[in-house]
Amino acid sequence: MTAEDGGSPGTAGPPLPRVLCDTAELLSLGGDAPAGALWKLAEPGRQLDANVVRLPAGGRVDTHTEPDLDVLLLVLEGAARLDSSDGEHPLRAGVLTWLPHGSTRAVLAGPDGVTYLTVHRRRPGMRIQPPEAADRLRRSLGGDA
Repeated sequence: MTAEDGGSPGTAGPPLPRVLCDTAELLSLGGDAPAGALWKLAEPGRQLDANVVRLPAGGRVDTHTEPDLDVLLLVLEGAARLDSSDGEHPLRAGVLTWLPHGSTRAVLAGPDGVTYLTVHRRRPGMRIQPPEAADRLRRSLGGDA
């Protein structure tokens, strides 16, 4: 196995579990943590994507719809509000939320900001296709070519 297919770099055999991040250390930065992604899963050969994200007080992830991926969101520290088509949902440390694909949502950080972990299936990489591939796709979906 190689690192590219999930193995450990420089070793043969099955992939091995690894400690990737100490979230307590990330949280120890508190309000001094920069906004945005504090950590990203970047292991080669992975099937998941994961991020630890910090939003400062009043920070927001604008309303959007994820058409393809279910997402788990776990609040690690602070508080936020999840806005969705069925209303507002308070989020605090320890709350685990499922954001199903197709759902519309926004996240608004509370007065002390929020740090959360998201996990979802990895998106496949974009591939360059010949121009006729788009025509074939349109035809298979019943559109005009």
